[in-house]
Amino acid sequence: MKNKLIYFAGLLFTVSILYSCSTFLNDTPQTSLTTGNAYNSATDIENALLGVYQVFYTDYYQWENVMLSDNRADNAYPGGSGEETFVDEHLYQIPVTNSHDYGMWWGQPYTAISRANILLEQIPLCKDPALDVNNRRAQIMGEASFLRAFNYFNLVKLFGGVPLELKSNSADPSVTRKPRSTIAEVYTQIEADLQVAVSNLPDSYGTDPSVNRVRVTKGAANAILAQIWAQRSDRDYNKVLQYCTSVVGSSAGYALWPSYHQLFDGSHYENSESILEIPFIAGSADSNWGVELFLAPEDGWQKYCVPSTDLIAAYDNQGDTIRKNTNIIFYNNLGWPDLDYNPCGNPATYVPFNFKQEHAAGWASGDHLYLIRLADIILLEAEAQNELGSPQLAAPLVNQIRSRVGLTPISAGLSQADMRIAILNERRLELAFEAHRFDDLVRSGTAISTMTSVIENQYSCANGVQSAPTRIIPKIDQNHLLMPIPQSEIDANPNLTQNPGY
Repeated sequence: MKNKLIYFAGLLFTVSILYSCSTFLNDTPQTSLTTGNAYNSATDIENALLGVYQVFYTDYYQWENVMLSDNRADNAYPGGSGEETFVDEHLYQIPVTNSHDYGMWWGQPYTAISRANILLEQIPLCKDPALDVNNRRAQIMGEASFLRAFNYFNLVKLFGGVPLELKSNSADPSVTRKPRSTIAEVYTQIEADLQVAVSNLPDSYGTDPSVNRVRVTKGAANAILAQIWAQRSDRDYNKVLQYCTSVVGSSAGYALWPSYHQLFDGSHYENSESILEIPFIAGSADSNWGVELFLAPEDGWQKYCVPSTDLIAAYDNQGDTIRKNTNIIFYNNLGWPDLDYNPCGNPATYVPFNFKQEHAAGWASGDHLYLIRLADIILLEAEAQNELGSPQLAAPLVNQIRSRVGLTPISAGLSQADMRIAILNERRLELAFEAHRFDDLVRSGTAISTMTSVIENQYSCANGVQSAPTRIIPKIDQNHLLMPIPQSEIDANPNLTQNPGY
């Protein structure tokens, strides 16, 4: 049985073992390598690559990306104990001085970018011939390029144009204090990196899914190419369709998993639907502690990302019990009040929880997180077909997703406008709590109208009597579709400018 112990939580191979895929290296990642003391051997390079992957184990990818998406959208309420950060996030009132969370939202993606930059500089300089066995040097170039692009993609969606740091081995302020690039320039760099990835990565690294689903492949690069061409304002749905088709037709053999619930039950990870996932290890330093922040009520404190009444109604309106019961679980007798569902703390009242991962395991879950899965790409392909004027070609793609959960097929005779609504709703039901909803609302141009029209009520309790509802309306406008640039970054770099509206 394979020992998944360290390649961004466990999968770092020795160069010779990499090609046989027969075991994994039990090594400590070398994330503090510098050009003065390392990068002389294939092992040094592999260790440095591991350091880039390991950013997937930070706060941002453990849970903050879900909060930034579902909590800023209509899928969830902040929950917790009313912490200012997540309430402000939900209400679109994030202050520019929120330095703690910016360390996660801004700093952690840039950490991955910095590590990827140094690695990309050093790979051509390393003379170890082991890197040239089975094209490994080119593969590492592809992996590092993808990881840099992936993190820039998250940054540009959050902040808009950001500084394009492509060299990270300098302390010279004239080099490091970069101004913001435009959004278009950031996307151009992302695409360039992804094209390097496509050119250098294999469809698979052999036949072992425990390798192929947790390491970057050509399929992952094509999937993100599809996403960027859909998300950018100068979107090109012909390119979205091209790259979605490349993923669906990949020799990697991607296919929808027959059971939606099994995707998340903890026993069926690294499946045919997975394109890229983070493999956590239960009870270890590489466990998924983020689940505890969403799920386990038995430890006596209120959780985050509480499913909204609007999301629950969306499942109920479709009769979508399979995805509802997979993604949401209800508990009573909690021991604390909930302002949205149970302000008086009635032990008989049920409150919903984000159940996308099922096993909190006391901050040490082994539940994986999907970064990319095929259902997203199939629905993105449907979106492209519809936006290119072929709703009749979009319908069977959407129905692939619906049939898995036993829902009635949508009609191929829907108008383009009605198909657009159907696809957006299907993405919501399918991808809830996977950090897609806010991006979908922005891309569809419905973020402001959705968030200002959704009915969200909170209540208070006096002497055991629940108050009348108080409606919560986020203060969202066009400017606040982006986060503010952290004031701490502007203070450190006078060449940075703030986003409008902050």
